Parts: sequence; structure tokens; C-alpha cells
Amino acid sequence: MIVTALTEMFRLRHPIILGPMGAVSGGRLAAAVSNAGGLGLVGGGYGDPDWLRRELSLASEQARGAWGVGLITWSIDRRVLDLALGYRPGAFMLSFGDPRPHAPAIKAAGCKLICQVQDLEQARVACAAGADLIVAEGTEAGGHGGSRATLPLVPAVVDAVAPTPVVAAGGIADGRGLAAALMLGAHGALIGTRFYASAEALGHDEAKRRIAAAHGEETARTRVFDIVRGYDWPPAFPGRALRNRFLEKWDGRESDLASALQTEREAYQAAARAGDHDTAVVWAGEAVDLIGSVESAGTLVARIGAQAEARLRAGAGACRA
Repeated sequence: MIVTALTEMFRLRHPIILGPMGAVSGGRLAAAVSNAGGLGLVGGGYGDPDWLRRELSLASEQARGAWGVGLITWSIDRRVLDLALGYRPGAFMLSFGDPRPHAPAIKAAGCKLICQVQDLEQARVACAAGADLIVAEGTEAGGHGGSRATLPLVPAVVDAVAPTPVVAAGGIADGRGLAAALMLGAHGALIGTRFYASAEALGHDEAKRRIAAAHGEETARTRVFDIVRGYDWPPAFPGRALRNRFLEKWDGRESDLASALQTEREAYQAAARAGDHDTAVVWAGEAVDLIGSVESAGTLVARIGAQAEARLRAGAGACRA
């Protein structure tokens, strides 16, 4: 069994956190990860109240271990924050924005504050906000992120915020990645794309199939899906997604897309409803090479944890005096 500050903080069997992927990490998936010994986080995204009520209810009813919720910092207000806290999550993750306005309410509720960061300055701000845990997210991650790679970013954040514990994210989909994160000084790994391709994840089966069939070079960082969906993301955080016909048509032509929104948005929304992922986005990270099938979340947690333990033992055995 791997014991770290993360596992001790939440009494986990494995130092694994479910990435709170918006509209993907629902209550059922979060509960499944928690029940398998990891920390399941509901992906609250932009803070839709009806969605949050439904999925947080599921998590609170089904999870037997610690669970939590994640929200996009720049898009939420106090009402959404209070709604989520009302379900008494054990952890609350804020990503993409200044956590300081929301940190006091989270801490006052007795909730552990997790802040995801993409560079050292954000890490220092999170530390000043009182974060109990900091997630250092590399650019290899699926969905929105910064420009720093995981391998050099994680130890730099570890050094910058010590003794606050750090978790690694970005490009991690198996036990080898988890073991590597621990060797970088992290106390665990936050994993998203691997859990997107799980039975309990929300989302269309075709999206999961595409993730399981994809290769890392078939992902790209782009703004076109945010433009067509009408989300005003800060320019520093484009999203990594699987390449499809829509991306190939509009990437590099963002101004033209913005001018054509009246027709393109309607067509995009229809495609999303129909599960047409030649048009609709599938957020996915570079670690898709390591994903070959759709499996249950519990199976994934157990296997990733066991693989990491085996790798760490093998690494220790390779050392000679």
C-alpha cells in the first residue's frame, strides 16, 4: 500500500484523484472511484445548478469513502459555491482562476481546498489562499490547461509550495505515470482522460470509443470548441481535444468562426445532441495511447494502484550500493 499525504488526508487506499471533468465526472463515476479507494470528484464545470443537484445527490448517496466536487473558478459565484457545499463534500477543487475569493467559505465549511495550477505564480497564489492540496497540471492533460509540461512543472511546484502537498496531473493514465509522479515529489496523481473511457462516466459511448482508439498525436490544443459553444475562456487556457473535422476546418481561423457563429453554433449543438463527434468535442489528453478499452472505474483504480506499487518496488530493487 502506498501511503502519502494525499492518502492520509482522505483515508484513501490509492493516491488517485478523479479529474473533475465537466459533464463527464458525474456522481456515479465519482462514487465508483471513491468506493474503489481513490478520491472521486464530481465535475461541476460552469456551475449549472440543476446538473449539480442531480450529480451531487448521486455522489453523496453512493460514495462510501471521501468524495468531492470541482468547479471552474472564473465562472462561479457564491450561490453556486453554497449549493455545492450544501451536499457536504469532503474536498472542493477550484481550477482556472484566483481561489482567494472562495477559499474562506470552503475552509469554513470544513472542506479540504484543492487548487489546480498550471504555473508557479498560480501555485504561490493557491498556497496563499490556504490550499490543503495543490494539483500541478501539465499541458499534456485533456481539456483546458496551460503551456508547461508535467515532468518539469511538478517538481518545480513541489519546491515552490513546500510543505503543502502536491498532486501531479497531465499525461497520466496508468500505474507507471502514478509511480513517476511520486518520484517527482508529488503525493499522488489526478487522472482524467483514462476515467472518461470508463463505464460510469457521463458522455456518449462514441466519445469513449474514440478515446480508446486514439493516439497522442491525434490530440491538439485549440480554442475553436470554446468559441462555438460560447464560453469566454481566458486566452492562457486553450483546451486539448481529439482532432476531428470541425477542428481541422476552423483551427487557425478563429476570427472566421466567430463571424459564422449564427449558423455554426446551431449545427454544433445539433451534433452534440446526436453524439456526432466529427463535429462535437471530445476533450482528451496525450495519454490516450495508453487507453485501449472502456472499463469500470473500480477496475481502473485497483489496477493503476497495483501497477504503481509494483513499479516502485521494482525501482527500489534496482538500486545497488
